[in-house]
Amino acid sequence: MKWIKAASGSPRGRLIGVIYLLYFLIAIFAEVLGKHGLSSFSNVTNVISYILYLTLSFLFFFLFRPVNRLISLIAAILSAAGCVIGTIGLFYAVTPQINLLWFFGPYCLLIGYLILRSTFLPRILGFLMTLAGIGWLVYLSPLEKHLVLYIEILGILAEASLMLWLIVKGVNKLRWEEAFRIMPKSLHYRPPAALTPNSAPH
Repeated sequence: MKWIKAASGSPRGRLIGVIYLLYFLIAIFAEVLGKHGLSSFSNVTNVISYILYLTLSFLFFFLFRPVNRLISLIAAILSAAGCVIGTIGLFYAVTPQINLLWFFGPYCLLIGYLILRSTFLPRILGFLMTLAGIGWLVYLSPLEKHLVLYIEILGILAEASLMLWLIVKGVNKLRWEEAFRIMPKSLHYRPPAALTPNSAPH
């Protein structure tokens, strides 16, 4: 209950949540287009969804940098690599042997770890994201055929829960600012004002 009262609906948290929602909706729309044989439209829509997810990676890097800059950077790089390879794969069958879960599985795992170590988001979200990351890695193993349904449900539940929390409650602004203040001075590069938790929309 204390998290419901303490969490602050910061512009940054809600911005991430809204972009997350747009990604989900567009990715689902691309899937629908593909199932109806509209492959060209589906590919273009998928490109848009990858761009949105790449944007999420950028925003998450700034959000979790006060927790651990290196791990946040690695997570962003993994997600960006997955988005780039996924986009290329839509138009050129040059990487058929690369499963994108090799990138997004560890990404979810690292985001889960960062949430667990943070003080400005509920730890249950980090627990769910960590489990989702482990699940996606299990998906790449022979156990996948026995657990595929549960893994997919867990993955959707984890990301949807994080998305909804960010839209509704954002992050705990005071705790984020406290974590930012105790960062080493050399890391105190602030993102553009529009992306900072205490910035107000114009």
